Amino acid sequence: MEAIQGILEFIDQIFVKLSFWFSAQLANFLPDWGVTFIMMFATVLVLIVFGLASIIWINVFERKIIGRIQDRYGPNRFGPWGLLQCVADMIKLLTKEDVTPTKADRLIFNLAAVAPVIPTFMILAVLPFGRGMVAADLSIGYLYIVAVGCLGTIAIFMAGWSSRNKYALLGGMRTVAQMISYEIPMVLSVVGVLLLVGSLSMVSIVEAQGQWRLPFVVLQPLAFVLYFTAAVAEVNRSPFDLPEGESEIVAGYHTEYSGIKFAMFLLAEYINAFSICAIATTVFLGGWQGPILPSWAWFFIKTYFLYFVLIWMRGTLPRLRVDQLMNFSWKTLVPLALANLMLTALVAKLVPQYSHVGAIAFLVMNVVVIVCIALVKYPRWRRDRREVVLVPRTATPQVDSS
Repeated sequence: MEAIQGILEFIDQIFVKLSFWFSAQLANFLPDWGVTFIMMFATVLVLIVFGLASIIWINVFERKIIGRIQDRYGPNRFGPWGLLQCVADMIKLLTKEDVTPTKADRLIFNLAAVAPVIPTFMILAVLPFGRGMVAADLSIGYLYIVAVGCLGTIAIFMAGWSSRNKYALLGGMRTVAQMISYEIPMVLSVVGVLLLVGSLSMVSIVEAQGQWRLPFVVLQPLAFVLYFTAAVAEVNRSPFDLPEGESEIVAGYHTEYSGIKFAMFLLAEYINAFSICAIATTVFLGGWQGPILPSWAWFFIKTYFLYFVLIWMRGTLPRLRVDQLMNFSWKTLVPLALANLMLTALVAKLVPQYSHVGAIAFLVMNVVVIVCIALVKYPRWRRDRREVVLVPRTATPQVDSS
């Protein structure tokens, strides 16, 4: 039994041990500052390679599932079972002509293509991928994520404004309105969890769920739903993908982008989608904690399960209208997030921490809130259904044959 536990421990900590071994080898012939610099550079390089490699897998994964949802095969031409289709698409984007509009602001136009990618990799630096597997355990981890995530909004607006295109500008304005509206409930939904933990560190959040012996999705199910819904809107995923609504504004903020610049926007979108799932895993699903399997395996299982839910939503739900999008945020998500925050603070003050009584109290609180929402919203939903006015079909004009 001890031998098996030793093997499992080695597999669990294999990446951490590899990092320590590499650092020890460098210390044999480099000063401390040199070892620190190279280890920082190696960490950044690993995060970039991981992000790029994840895109290849995630892209094929998403297109295959969307194909099955729509009763088709999906990519199946390039490589075995179509697994190399993303490589073919990447070669195509790299070799396409890079066009810049004549009247565009060239400096801002080119910077906007690179700007959204940098914050996405910066967010990965504070995510604990496993036990001891975090690039930087910041004491203000979640605050750092929120601050860095806001930079993507500025980059997208830069792209829309600098294109000198009315459709791109509309897409950029939609992005600003949508991201600001949904960032508020997204942050408020997590504040309840931070009250239970007493820290902004992402590692401390995972460890606190081990002390509660329950993931926070059990103690804060409403907060989890609020966070995930707002986060989907924050990264412009369906059904909240209005900033690039092709049926209304061609392609939105990236209408004028082609080739490698367009690929940069796709890269940022996919990594952002992965990041929100990873943050939800860390904050609500216990992070890397789980039995038998290595900690990093549990982290990726939970994260990719949430990403599957994202794909499921994309293949199932229709796009919202602009008025529905804004009303849903300000009239539904924000009030619920505030109510959840206030009730969480009240219960946290009254019940002992890390106790069964506290866990039951938080669960009962969420059930009560959900029942109250149903009692308030259901009659209004029924009334709205009855007030729907059906437009009568116009009569076919009669043509005089004479």
